Amino acid sequence: MRRWNMLARFGKYALVVGLAASVGPLGLTGAAAQGLGAATAVAPRLEFTGPEMELARAVAGTPGVAAFYGENGLKPIFGGIEGQARRDAVIAAIRAAHLHGLPTARYRLDQLTSADPDTAQGEALFAQVAAQYLRDVTSGAINPARADNQIHRTVQRPPLARLLRELAASADPSAFMLAQGPSDPRYHALRQALAARTGLIAPVDAPLAPEGLWRVGMRSPQVPDLRARLTSIGFQAVPPVDPSEYDAALADAVIRYQQAVGLPADGVAGPKTIGQLNGGPDGQTRAILVAMERMRWMNGHDLNARHVWVNIPEFTARIYDGGQQVFQTRTVVGKTDNDMRTPEFSDEMEYVVVNPRWNVPRSITVREYLPRLQRNRYAVAHLDVIDGRGNVVSRDRIDFGRYTASNFPYRMRQKPSDDNALGLVKFIFPNQWNIYLHDTPTKHLFGQSTRAYSHGCIRIGDPFDLAYELLSQQTDDPRAMFQRALATGNEQWLKLKPALPVHLVYFTAMAEPDGQIRFYKDIYGRDARVWQVLAKAGLELDVQSD
Repeated sequence: MRRWNMLARFGKYALVVGLAASVGPLGLTGAAAQGLGAATAVAPRLEFTGPEMELARAVAGTPGVAAFYGENGLKPIFGGIEGQARRDAVIAAIRAAHLHGLPTARYRLDQLTSADPDTAQGEALFAQVAAQYLRDVTSGAINPARADNQIHRTVQRPPLARLLRELAASADPSAFMLAQGPSDPRYHALRQALAARTGLIAPVDAPLAPEGLWRVGMRSPQVPDLRARLTSIGFQAVPPVDPSEYDAALADAVIRYQQAVGLPADGVAGPKTIGQLNGGPDGQTRAILVAMERMRWMNGHDLNARHVWVNIPEFTARIYDGGQQVFQTRTVVGKTDNDMRTPEFSDEMEYVVVNPRWNVPRSITVREYLPRLQRNRYAVAHLDVIDGRGNVVSRDRIDFGRYTASNFPYRMRQKPSDDNALGLVKFIFPNQWNIYLHDTPTKHLFGQSTRAYSHGCIRIGDPFDLAYELLSQQTDDPRAMFQRALATGNEQWLKLKPALPVHLVYFTAMAEPDGQIRFYKDIYGRDARVWQVLAKAGLELDVQSD
């Protein structure tokens, strides 16, 4: 019954999807009939042609695709002469998927080119692959959480039914398919950089060139793989009489490749030539590929709107407005220890807190301060000990030796002051990880090139200037507003009107306004893990979920 209820909302004819698994040649089974009463209002007809039922069965395992065909009255969109343009558009887009850094092996190109689109199975295959490609290019090929548990990025994925509906309605399917992907200029700069680097890198679905020492006149069943790999990167040879022969035309293609990559151009495909031909992307190219995937994860956000952008490995925070940078400052981010790394997520910045008190995180209290208090109850004297009611407790009344990290009943807090760990201002976007931006009395760290020293929160190099810029949207004199709050010496919460998005991101490759790509160290090893999952995605077709 759960399946019936899920499918009942897919559209006017969606009942057929629920029936597909239970309808035989003669009609409804008992299980299907039981659900009929609840679903009749959704489906005005209960008789379907044989081809309709075949299509229903073919797409029933893919809810989003099934939803589209339910809405579309089970009419095929890829079959016949009328579907030719859509078929060509899907195949062309997949052949160009590597230009988006997408793993083309994921899209079953060999099956598409040999499929009969006039069958239910062929129609379903084209629909599933088209939907998968469109979803991948608009919102990413992988689930970020699969790569690293500190990537808390909620990807806003478009419904498969909507993607197919837009493709079906397009007057120019090819233009529609090729135009998909993030519109952010930084993504286009990454694409251009990738194109410049990958002209000599074969797509992931190209066969590997066979190892050995290949000369003119040699024959082997493996020679076509060498020919195919060269062709995949633009070094095509004249079609051979005997595909298994390493002929003069193939040797000429090898020479042209060797010249392009700086190898001795002798036309002999030896270990160095084969090794380079089979090689994958270098480190900077991998950084670009991962950055493009990360930009696709961000595609559901309006990055043209005013927002705060904190790029963790760059140690920089910016404010963008209308796509233009209006503020920039240095940052210090979390240490490389696994439990101190700054996580990735997006939220909304709501408050500028002036003269903040520092509520010490429990992890720091029990790991760093409790052992010191057990040795000397008067240690860390700049911190108050607070009970469960929020009252300051005299240290003379506490036997710290009685407690462990698991049962310590107190918390610790620092009053507003110049030497407060949060400095004189913090910037709040409430989140479950208790991460925020803040000032710091430890200014010397901003002079270092690598700035991973915090417990996870982000220290700001120019905190007052950041406050002025944030408050500038709600007052003509943001400096005066801030300074009045500061002069009180007490904690003051200034609500941002309106709140603005804040994105904690992790790009080791990013385009500058001039289009140049800058590269940054993968301080947490996070990009390496994203790359591993992205590479594996070439073997998977994950269109089942919607």
